[in-house]
Amino acid sequence: MRELLVIGIGAGDPDQVTIQAVKAMNRADVFFVIGKGEEKRELVDLRATILAEHMDHEYRVVEIVDPPRNRTPSDYAGVVDDWHDRRAQVFEEKFAGVEGIGAILVWGDPSLYDSTLRIVERVLARGNLSFEYTVIPGVTSAQSLAAQHRIVLNRVGEPVHITTGRRLREGLPDGVDTALVMLDAECSFTHVPGDQVQIWWGAYLGLPDEILISGNLREVEDDIVRVRAELREHKGWIMDIYLIRR
Repeated sequence: MRELLVIGIGAGDPDQVTIQAVKAMNRADVFFVIGKGEEKRELVDLRATILAEHMDHEYRVVEIVDPPRNRTPSDYAGVVDDWHDRRAQVFEEKFAGVEGIGAILVWGDPSLYDSTLRIVERVLARGNLSFEYTVIPGVTSAQSLAAQHRIVLNRVGEPVHITTGRRLREGLPDGVDTALVMLDAECSFTHVPGDQVQIWWGAYLGLPDEILISGNLREVEDDIVRVRAELREHKGWIMDIYLIRR
């Protein structure tokens, strides 16, 4: 493979695929699709739909089975580092058999809580393959959440703290009243103290099953916990994000 294109394709709505992304896709000969198991087959199928709609030439799809990892480790950083190493090995094996230009379609944007670029750098650092790579930005779930709720992420002159559910449980930094929270499998918003906190929550943004809930955190948190559990049980997976503001 002489070049790799890492292409952001938006939060889920096929209409969020940018013109730049479409042009990049049509340079590619092979698309590497990272599978997350049968429970998330819908995400693989949606990528196939995007390709079928926008491609103007024949192409090949190579599926990469994502190695499993411990989701509740005591040593989070160590477990993720090991997982990234195993992912890099799998990626390298798939890249090695490709001629021409390859591409990876990334949900949202490759720069925001996505490990694809880190894995690509690890593949190159292993020294067995050499290729150029280009990153094409995409619409993030943060942008989609704000648009669907018709809100501005920040107050005038104030920062927005972007974090994960795991870090939110440790508390917000001093002087920060607004946080955008991703990768929260434990409904960490229930640990945020205070009665004067607002939340804007969304799941499956851009997909037909999209659902939004907003309001005073103490008044809607039980609804979000219940709905989230029901959705995950029904579909087998969930992608959600929320903004909280004190």
